[in-house]
Amino acid sequence: MKLRFDESVESFRAELLGWLAANRPSAEEMAADPSVSTGHAPAWARRWTRTMFDAGWLVPGWPPELGGRNATPTQTLVYLEELARARVPRTSNVQGLGIVAPSIIDYGTPEQIEQYAMAILHGEATACLGMSEPDAGSDLASLRTRAVRDGDHFVVDGQKVWTSGANYADFCFLFCRTDPDVPKHKGISILLVDMDTPGITVRPLPEIVHPDHPDLNEVFFDSVRVPADRLVGELGAGWAMANGSLAHERGMVWVSAVQGIEEALARLLDEAPATTATLPPTEQALANDRIVQVAIDATAARCLGYRAFAKLARGGTAPEQALMKLFSSEVRQRVAEVAAEVQGPDALVTGEVAFDGHQAIDEPQGTWLEQYFQSFANTISAGTSEIQRTIIAERVLGLPREPRPT
Repeated sequence: MKLRFDESVESFRAELLGWLAANRPSAEEMAADPSVSTGHAPAWARRWTRTMFDAGWLVPGWPPELGGRNATPTQTLVYLEELARARVPRTSNVQGLGIVAPSIIDYGTPEQIEQYAMAILHGEATACLGMSEPDAGSDLASLRTRAVRDGDHFVVDGQKVWTSGANYADFCFLFCRTDPDVPKHKGISILLVDMDTPGITVRPLPEIVHPDHPDLNEVFFDSVRVPADRLVGELGAGWAMANGSLAHERGMVWVSAVQGIEEALARLLDEAPATTATLPPTEQALANDRIVQVAIDATAARCLGYRAFAKLARGGTAPEQALMKLFSSEVRQRVAEVAAEVQGPDALVTGEVAFDGHQAIDEPQGTWLEQYFQSFANTISAGTSEIQRTIIAERVLGLPREPRPT
């Protein structure tokens, strides 16, 4: 089977590639500030986001006034694939562009759209997503951060954790409890909170892979006063908006995830002949078998994504979204694991000099061991693998709901 796109899509692809060739930031410019992988927005990334917006290439499926060109879903798919292949980020604030801005556009007031969503689309501001808490990671309904109305303000107290980019963000898309006396799913609201508001403390969390560029943070709110007009949507409607917000993220995750799988697999296949050549025959056969299996998985991940995208393009629903998120994140982990095992002791090289004096491998994505460590984050973000399995069991397979703790 060979998948092909029609002439209009291929014409769209050619236009995009021509524009990228003439306008994309140079590799030297991007490499000068590697923190583009975090919530930090260096000057070149801000300029690039605005350049894409003005040309209608930031979110091509949206109308021109929002940085798009009314592209079809299939054209948007091609756009995301080509950006991933070119390794050109649309923004350094992925959650801001992928979740926060569209959520504000969907649910916010005209003033909120102009002040916050458009600032993200213009590359003028970055946002973080305040959802997870110490006792409410994937269970958003158990959050305890409180927002109490006091005149024309809300007073916020509580704590968030694993908040990506909070140490760089200009504002937080904050989920908080505004009514403790109703069922827990009905008492959640969303506030837009400027991160320089008095009473906010941000503590970056140390990371094993990128210790010099922490991205995850604890955020503490101590009697933080937020103007009441920063409430997004209706009071108590945060749960429904959360489902919409995360749908934006999960809908785009698989494209970059599959591209990451295929890039890693290509590197593994390049290295495999040399790294397996010295193995005993039985071990070599086992290693080759595992490599072939992850290659099959990579193809399956792309085909699964195309199947779901075809359903969405026809206006239907795609229960495969949960399958895609689960499968692609775990395949990416298996590729790194297999590569590290095949590479043997050299996989332990993580700095300029390893334990045995071998020099580190110069790879943009890090050594195989570093990639394996990082892969665990991918099985947590945008909904943990455990949550995805529950969604698949209940909504796709129709199995009975598992008993919930009372």
